[in-house]
Amino acid sequence: MSESPADVVTLHRFSDCEAALRNGDLKQALYDAGKVVMEDVLLTLHGPEHLKRRGVEARVFRRNFFNHYEKVVFPSTLEQTLTPYLAAGRGDLVEFGYRATVNLTADFAGIDRPERSAEESERLIRLVKKLSEGATMVHSTRDPVELEAEVRDALAEFDRSFLQPSVDRRTRLLEAVAGGSLDAQELPRDVLTVILQARDELTLDGSLLLREIAFYMQAGAHSTANSVIHAFHEIIHWAGADEERWQRLSDPLFVQRCVHESLRLHPASPEAWRTSMCPMSIAGAGDLDAGRRLVLDLFRANRDPSIFGAGADGFDPDRSTPRGVLPTGLAFGIGVHACLGRELDGGLPAKPGADPDNHQYGIVALIVIRLLALGGRPDPAAPAQIDTKTIRPNWGSYPVIFTKG
Repeated sequence: MSESPADVVTLHRFSDCEAALRNGDLKQALYDAGKVVMEDVLLTLHGPEHLKRRGVEARVFRRNFFNHYEKVVFPSTLEQTLTPYLAAGRGDLVEFGYRATVNLTADFAGIDRPERSAEESERLIRLVKKLSEGATMVHSTRDPVELEAEVRDALAEFDRSFLQPSVDRRTRLLEAVAGGSLDAQELPRDVLTVILQARDELTLDGSLLLREIAFYMQAGAHSTANSVIHAFHEIIHWAGADEERWQRLSDPLFVQRCVHESLRLHPASPEAWRTSMCPMSIAGAGDLDAGRRLVLDLFRANRDPSIFGAGADGFDPDRSTPRGVLPTGLAFGIGVHACLGRELDGGLPAKPGADPDNHQYGIVALIVIRLLALGGRPDPAAPAQIDTKTIRPNWGSYPVIFTKG
């Protein structure tokens, strides 16, 4: 039986959405249409199996891991990615964002790129973009049958060209550790490796392993790239022609505050959907029968004036939030389904007196800081365009020029 609008309850107050996200009797439902990629992956799994898998995969996502990537791995990746754009004096932030994040995402997901060539990166980016379309199919404006066929083809190519060679190499390394010829400390530190180490515990078959790693690839690259563009756009328009504001943007800690404010206004997913697993009472919704769907309007919740004050719809990097509320609001979720990569993307909020040289900014802020330092500005000859393939507020293109070498 199809669902009627009357069967759907929408929550939009921050406190109600936060409570619903923490409720263990509400099951993830947003990605049901994108099962081709998202069926039974960590984000959609529920209950004890979710907690078991999250416990295994969270071994990768520890603070020293994020700090290592931010301070050691990412700076060289960012500069290499920027080189051709700086040579040309211009580029498109959508294309650049994917290039800057896809290799980083592959590193922590566990996808090898033995060629380390531009062609290999472009092939991976093409596949990741298609996987992102599949995961967010519920918001797609395209024909679902046609799109799902394309996504299945992309999954098969990703499996053949990237995942299986990566699995084979890690399997050999794990056998070497078991045989005593390799120290366990020399194993790659990534999601794929910890899954393979816990294979008997997790019982992931080949198709589920493919979806799990594909989920990490598309979520990491797609959401980070879009967050960079939203933050850049908000900052540029906030600064305008105000010289004092541009001077403030020379402070990297302040730029991170700007990024956090943009993440609040533009959560990667503007909605979260949940289904009630049993009869229950929900703040803001009342009594619900089992099987009712709730839409958590994170876009509106993150603009709730009772939490974020007057002008909550506007971009204000000097905004303060109540104790216990992150400056990014619910952008990274909360509770058992909170984003494991929150600190990798968003860093840590700076405490008073924080040392700019040792602070953890997050990948989004690091990219924006560098773009501003290079004099990045919207290209006046090529206006940015919204992505028309989805109803999500994503950018389809965002041309920029660089005014500093």
